[in-house]
Amino acid sequence: MEAFIQRTAWAIWIASLLSVLILTRNAQPQQSDQAAPRPTRVTVTGVVRNAATGDPLPRALVQIEGDANTGTLTDGEGRFEIPGVPAGPQIVRVVKPGFRDRPYASEETGLQAEGPAHSVLLAAQMPELAFALSPDCAIRGHIGLSTGDPADGIGLTLLKQVVRFGRTVWAQIANTRSNGEGAYRFGGLPEGVYIVYTQPAPESELAVSVVAAGSAAKVARSGYPSVYYPDARDLAGSTRIRVSAGSTADANFNLALEPFYPVTAGDSSQTGIPGQTKTGMQTSYTASVMDASGHLLSYVAQYDEITHSLQANLPDGTYVLVVRGFMQPQTQAFGVIGGNREFRRMGALAGSVEFTVEGHPVTGLRFALGSPPAATVHLRFLHNAVNSGVTGNSVDPVSFNIDPAGGNPMNSGEGIWSMDIEPDSATFTAQPGAYWLSGYLPRKGLCAGPLTAGSFNLAREPLVLSLANAAPPMELELRDDCGTLALSLPGVEAAFVPGEEPYYTVYVVPDFDTVVDIPPMTMHPSSGPTLTLDGLTPGSYHVYTFDSPVHLEYRNPAALPSSGQQVTVSSGTTASLTLEAPEH
Repeated sequence: MEAFIQRTAWAIWIASLLSVLILTRNAQPQQSDQAAPRPTRVTVTGVVRNAATGDPLPRALVQIEGDANTGTLTDGEGRFEIPGVPAGPQIVRVVKPGFRDRPYASEETGLQAEGPAHSVLLAAQMPELAFALSPDCAIRGHIGLSTGDPADGIGLTLLKQVVRFGRTVWAQIANTRSNGEGAYRFGGLPEGVYIVYTQPAPESELAVSVVAAGSAAKVARSGYPSVYYPDARDLAGSTRIRVSAGSTADANFNLALEPFYPVTAGDSSQTGIPGQTKTGMQTSYTASVMDASGHLLSYVAQYDEITHSLQANLPDGTYVLVVRGFMQPQTQAFGVIGGNREFRRMGALAGSVEFTVEGHPVTGLRFALGSPPAATVHLRFLHNAVNSGVTGNSVDPVSFNIDPAGGNPMNSGEGIWSMDIEPDSATFTAQPGAYWLSGYLPRKGLCAGPLTAGSFNLAREPLVLSLANAAPPMELELRDDCGTLALSLPGVEAAFVPGEEPYYTVYVVPDFDTVVDIPPMTMHPSSGPTLTLDGLTPGSYHVYTFDSPVHLEYRNPAALPSSGQQVTVSSGTTASLTLEAPEH
């Protein structure tokens, strides 16, 4: 009974306390309202158009970002109206299947396909908004076979011409297969320049291994070679396909059946026991097939454990087989080789053999594996500044990007075998070929001088790597007397007024040779009227401003606009520049 009385007393006390709190809150309604006034809400109106034709675009989704319930579809006239949106800065996205908004200025992988959203300042009295979406493009075609059979399941690869670190390169962006009628299609493409080629296809067993276990030289097949549209055997002879304004291009192939001859190659250090070398080390292999000019081809080479040889099936032509071998005392799983220390410890070796297929199998090829020649960039530090804060050689002072030159498609860096950064050097190994180097300096207070390889200026000439010869010694000058550049929007452009704010793309291009990259930047009033770039190498620069995202090949002087603002950055000082009216 006593416990019941205590629980009842506690219940009465809690109820009384709640009543007091409620009465206290209700007694001060005006003070609470003044502390948290309700935001002004406005109705957002506007129109969405087709950027290619200017026509109204119905059923496009206009959405206030961050609020999934605040959005609407445009009507038959492309118009939209969204009531009850809080006034002030808002982010708006416009989406419609088959269309795309403005792109990013950079074409790096991993960026959102729909591009940057629209920043809008909403107010009670403001002009209506106007957006434009560009229609997607497409490339389609039909594959005909010389045998008259249906071209079902033949693989095709799509390359796009992109600007990466200021240079035009080819990037692999999509793969597909032909259907049962021999038709294929690449859809959802932005405007641009493309190349299409077919993957090699055996006459039968289109997706099976090329290895004929234990009988390498006894199995001959017929098949359809890899062909670049319309009928070239390499990228240099292909036809470029340009699509724009929502267009669809046709690219048809007629493939002729040809004999594919077996090619076998063995490690010259092997003992004859599968997977064993003269040292008793177990070896695993990977290989790639290249043409005589050093361009990677689509043909597959695989290792046969029974004959302990690499095998490929190839049509007539001249090829180079590039082989990598991984030696270890006992079987264990290998991860990705990250640097030269791992390269040496895990026994990664490389070799190659050149050969020609002329109407018959090629057997008995031998390749010798050895440590691949490493390319080394020596870092030379110049301490010119007083109290720069940079003392001695910093850890990982620079990182390099290595892009294929000479038209070889960029394929997610798969040709780079290792990259090892030390305080005083950067060492890397890669598949044979020509490469452009571009650098990034993560250490604050450091800027870069020229990168040279003897008499070669690697800002103008690519670095050529081979397995036969070591790369020439390279030297990159790092200095601590960097300058700063402050960019400002013009006064009339710097104000964030009601409506969609301007979006400017700015390129700062050195007038001198350098491999350090300055990526494109964006400026808009809401991010502040001034953009400051520090860590710039002293010298002369040109600044180019555009009123939309632009993919500018800024390392090609012929691609730069005729107009631009010149500014000089001096050691240890800040140069200021007010941007001129942007170009379109």
